[in-house]
Amino acid sequence: MASKLKLAVWKFSSCDGCQLSLLDCEDELLALTGAVDLAYFLEASSAAKPGPYDISLVEGSILTAHDQERVRQVRADSKFLVAMGACAVSGGLQALRNFADVNTYVKAVYQNPGRVETLATSSPISDHVEVDMELRGCPVSKDQLLEVVVALAQGRKPDLAGGSVCLECKRAGHACVLVSRRAACLGPVTQAGCGALCPGYGRGCFGCFGPRQQANTASLAGVFQRRLGLGGRDLARVFQGISCNADAFAQESRQHEDQH
Repeated sequence: MASKLKLAVWKFSSCDGCQLSLLDCEDELLALTGAVDLAYFLEASSAAKPGPYDISLVEGSILTAHDQERVRQVRADSKFLVAMGACAVSGGLQALRNFADVNTYVKAVYQNPGRVETLATSSPISDHVEVDMELRGCPVSKDQLLEVVVALAQGRKPDLAGGSVCLECKRAGHACVLVSRRAACLGPVTQAGCGALCPGYGRGCFGCFGPRQQANTASLAGVFQRRLGLGGRDLARVFQGISCNADAFAQESRQHEDQH
């Protein structure tokens, strides 16, 4: 009988939502324990087994020098490392600090800013160590997360959704919110995976799964300008959401940030 794969789940700067997505697998997670040993997962249990680990799921972005040291140790202890969620993949919502001077925020938020030790930016895991796979979302889709863990346990390539959120909208029969509600929607340039959750409730896509391959953000920005009358910082903020630090979104937002 083949030995179980040792799975570890790690948290950096994040809200814990992606870890909760794994716990939300519930019955499936119980079945998975036949092939996977949850060796380190402090969100679920205080019991912790030492590495090395076959698979490490890493949630959160890197905000401190301590984070940098710790993620290097996680990489050294892991055969296969998966960056899990928007924070780990692109820096997350906290990467809004990357568009300004972080000291301004520190002084505004903390009573004793001199005690705060932080890096100037919020950065993804891949900026610091080699990442074997990136799993997007805010939080990640529990179905995709389960597919990745099962596929790795079976020694095969995970089968994940491709295309844009617009394709998911069409499959679900949702009316286009950009056309019907005149809502700024990042669906045309966002990677599929969420099941078009926000458009299903009449809201524009916030880009939680990050830009899809060859995302034409400039064309979509032009549509927002012509149809919705957006411009300057208002247009920049459309791209400054959950995945604001992802290259395509960050570059497009900076194109408009200083325009008036």
